[in-house]
Amino acid sequence: MKRESAAHDPKRRSAERRGRRAECLAALALLLKGYRIRAWRYRCAFGEVDLIARKGDLVIFVEVKARRDLRTGVDAVTPTAARRINAAGEHWIARQPDAARLSWRTDVVVVSPRTWPRHLEDAV
Repeated sequence: MKRESAAHDPKRRSAERRGRRAECLAALALLLKGYRIRAWRYRCAFGEVDLIARKGDLVIFVEVKARRDLRTGVDAVTPTAARRINAAGEHWIARQPDAARLSWRTDVVVVSPRTWPRHLEDAV
């Protein structure tokens, strides 16, 4: 039996589209709260961050989860994922010219059907 690559797997493509839509909704919610989106899907050798947003001297590293409900979304962020998000976030901060004055935290935005995205501060 021939196995399809991830790029051609319909379920994988559907999940990818759902994730991108969730990231767009999360970014919109953050913009309306006064944040500026500084990076989308930031990747480095240490990990990946879905969104990096900034308001003044505060930078937030955001993990976006598209889930049925809030609890399922928060529970989907494993300790391993949290370590990778934080490591990638620290890498991003270190590359900023004003890194010394920035504070940061790691947040989660859960996007559920028929509800506005829920922004959970310092959730990881």
